[in-house]
Order: sequence, then C-alpha cells, then structure tokens
Amino acid sequence: MAEWADVETSSAGYARRFSGAVGEWFLERQTRLSLELLAPFAGAAVLDVGGGHGQLAEPLAGAGFEVTVLGSAAACRERVAALVDAGRVRFHEAPLLPLPFADAGFDVVLAYRLLPHLDDWRGLLREMGRVARRAVLFDYPTRRSVNAVSGALYGLKRGVEGDTRPFTVFGEAELLRALADAGLRATGRRPEFLLPMALHRAAGVAPLSRLAEGTAAGLGLTRLLGSPVIRRAEPASEAA
Repeated sequence: MAEWADVETSSAGYARRFSGAVGEWFLERQTRLSLELLAPFAGAAVLDVGGGHGQLAEPLAGAGFEVTVLGSAAACRERVAALVDAGRVRFHEAPLLPLPFADAGFDVVLAYRLLPHLDDWRGLLREMGRVARRAVLFDYPTRRSVNAVSGALYGLKRGVEGDTRPFTVFGEAELLRALADAGLRATGRRPEFLLPMALHRAAGVAPLSRLAEGTAAGLGLTRLLGSPVIRRAEPASEAA
C-alpha cells in the first residue's frame, strides 16, 4: 500500500543512503533549511508525519520543539526509539490517512520523504492543513530541475541506491493549486541541491559536493533549479 510508504523510509536500508560524509552533509543541509523555515515558530508543537526515518526528530527536539512522530506501523518507531524512551520525542502509531488528530491539534505539521511516494498526496496535504494551526512543511522533487528527466535517469539512480522506488515529480503550479485546495498559501521555499543527490552519492566525495553546490548556490542556480524543495505553507485564513 502506498500509504505505508513511511515503513520503507524508516528502515535501516533507507538510512544507509544518508550514511558517511556525503549522507551527513545531506542531512546537515536539510536540517539547516528546515530550521530557517521554522524560525517563526520557536518552541512549537510539531507533528512529524511519517517521521520514523528520524532525520528531523532529533534536531527539532534539540532546537526546543515539542515533537510527535506519527508512523503507520510499529517498525516505524525503531529509528526514533532512543529519543522516545528518553522522553524527548513522542511516537504515535496509526494510519497516515486520515491523520488521527483533531483540527488545529498541532502548531506545525511536517512530512518529509513522503509525498512523492503517496497515491493520495493531495489528501495528505488537506489533512496536514486541517491539523496544523500555524504551518505545514514538506519536501518534494520538482520538475523545475534535473528531475524533469527523472524517468530517463531512474535506472542510474537505482543503480547507485539499490532500492529506489518510483516517485512522483511535482510541477510547481500543480502543487500550488493543491495547497490552495487544502486552504493553504505558500510562504517559504528552500531548494536543497542543484545536482542530483544520486550523483553526489556516486561520487562519494563530500568536500567536492560542498564546493559544487556552494558555487551553484552562489550563482543563484540552486534557488532557480534546485531539488528537492522544502516548502512551507500557512493557513490561507491567516492572511485575511
């Protein structure tokens, strides 16, 4: 079932994609950009949907956020177990759709490594908008990037990562329409990398990757053509 996509991202095999110096750099950049977008919501109660991968739970808890991870199976607890057992993070097991929480039950709702693998990604955005009082954050691959030819490059990506799954690549206009349908307005956008992450993994030289991406960012190319994108949206009613 596609709606169990978080079981895969919570696995040890998936975590190996982010091991080593290059993987640590990926997560370092993801964390920095996420904290930039979360800066207006210091100390917020955060729901991390499908967050059993643990990529955000520890840095957010360390930054003072009150974090609840929602996983669709008991196995999704494993990578955040130490945080849960230490009382730094809460874990809730339930289906991802619909979200098992009240309207405006959390200040912020996150979903990383999830939307591209869901059949009903629009439904998830609607549910995130319903449960979030102040903002939602999520990441996605955009067509405004090398991902425009992702189909042709899928074999290469699978060859590098070994267990790559098919994924949706989003058009920006399509995504903005889905946000509006969910009662949300886009308020922040942070593209992560100009070059494909699989290419950085294949090269395996973190300093070279840092140099290449730093140059691309300095030239403004990442802002225009980078992917994946971390997007922040807020309730449209707040703009009234």
